Formats: sequence, C-alpha cells, structure tokens
Amino acid sequence: MAEDPQRNFRSAYYEKVGFRGVEEKKSLEILLKDNPLDVEKLITFCQRFPLPSMYRIHVWKVLLGILPPHSDSHTLVCRYRAEQYEDVRGALITMRFVNEATHLTLLHLRMFQLENQVLPRCSELSTDDVDEDFLAIGHAMEELVDDPVDCYWLVKNFVSQFHHKFGDSIPHLPKSLEHFLSQEDNGLLTQLRTSGCLATLPYSLWFERCFAGCLPDTSLQRVWDKVISGSCKILVFVAMEILLTYKIMLMGMKPETVANFLYNMPQENTDAIVTKAIDLWHKYCGTPMHSV
Repeated sequence: MAEDPQRNFRSAYYEKVGFRGVEEKKSLEILLKDNPLDVEKLITFCQRFPLPSMYRIHVWKVLLGILPPHSDSHTLVCRYRAEQYEDVRGALITMRFVNEATHLTLLHLRMFQLENQVLPRCSELSTDDVDEDFLAIGHAMEELVDDPVDCYWLVKNFVSQFHHKFGDSIPHLPKSLEHFLSQEDNGLLTQLRTSGCLATLPYSLWFERCFAGCLPDTSLQRVWDKVISGSCKILVFVAMEILLTYKIMLMGMKPETVANFLYNMPQENTDAIVTKAIDLWHKYCGTPMHSV
C-alpha cells in the first residue's frame, strides 16, 4: 500500500515543530475504536511507534490476552480477572503461604507458582524456589501499574508469553549481540573479547529480565512495548547501544569492573540509549509496513 504523501508531510511538520507523535496518537485512537479490536494492527503500531502513555497499559492488556478483542466484553472480563485474583490470593492466605503484610511482588510470585502448579511444599522462601527474573519483572511492573490486579495479570502474562514465544531464542541472544556489534563496531567487540569482558556481560539482566532493574521506568516501558508486541530482538539492540554509548569507559575496564558498571549503569541518558537502540533495531530488522 502506497504511503500517503499528505500524511508524511503532516508527520514531518509535527516533528519539526515539536509535536512528534501527534499523528500516531490519532491513528492509535482510531484503532482502539474498532470492535472487535484488530490485534494485528495494534501489534504493527507498537512495532513502528512508541505507545502514548495514556493508552499503554490498555494496549498491553489486549496484546497479552488479558482483555479480549471484543471491547464490549472488557468490563465483564475485568471483573472475572479481579475475582480470580482474589480467589488465588485467598487460597494462599488459607494455606499460610502469604498474609496481609506480604510484599506485593512476593504475593504475585506465589500466585504465579500456584496457578502454574509449581508452588513449593514449604511456605518459607528458599533460594531454590525464588524466581529472581519474575521478581525483577514484577517489581518493575509495580512501578508502572497502580492497580495490583492489573499488575499481577500483566506480570503473569508477560512472563508466560515471553518464555512461550522466545524461550528457544533467549540462549542465542548473546551470539546475536556479537553479530550485530561486529557490524557496528568490530573494534569494540574485539576488545571486549580479548580482555575477557565479553563473558562477563550481564546477559541474564538484559535478556531474561528484559532490562528490569537496569533501565528506569520511562525507558523500560518503551523497550517492553516492542517485547510485548512480539520482538525479543529489541533486547539485543538495547544491549548493543549500551555498549556503544559507554565504549570509551568500558575499553579501559577489567572484566569484573565492566560487570559491576553494567549492573549499576548510570540512569541519566537511558531515554537516548533506547531511542538509538530502536533506530538500530529498525535499521537491521526493518519496519513493519502494515497499514495503521
């Protein structure tokens, strides 16, 4: 489908005068009026553009299957989700796995374990039954979502969808990072490899926790827009842009210092890092052209 020259002119004008995203917001509002919602078009929108904050959680819930495409069912489904939440929570209280003072993130982990039939026999936490990836993602989601019911369903479906869709791909993401970094800055890759730093990069933080605990909320949610809409490859480009951004510092560090720095990286310019990472992602992986 040919692009609309008039729309391109308007978009360029809005961006020039500081209103980037005006046209995209209007397009999303039109999509959200469809009944049933066209999930494929919503996915394409998320892959092409940043989600406006006022619609982000609603779109996430649709893409994660928490809400159905039929908008007239949303109120009823929300009620069922809330009832199920209270039923599972109540069961855990009865079994004395949690109480009213249990931290929300831990409560949601126990709920997730119960619903997936992997609840440990002992209610006391041990290193064997603590899913650190789930806790990290859950804590980050708490910062993004006010309602505990919405928070639980978003974490539960995010984690489940991520492992279902990308479980086989996750182990290969470090190699993908090496591949794309060799094309962007082979000198940096060579230095990281020969110094031993490449093996100490925080791959679990980047590729299993999806940068939860690494990026601040405003940056993290833009990365998660892409992950939720179907791309785990965006994680590779965020990692690559972090390495490119701090290249000069990293090339003078020892392996243990590199790992510590990246686990506790500065929070000041992460929005710019994510923006550049998304540009790199589009450069290497293309931009969906489905009409929105």
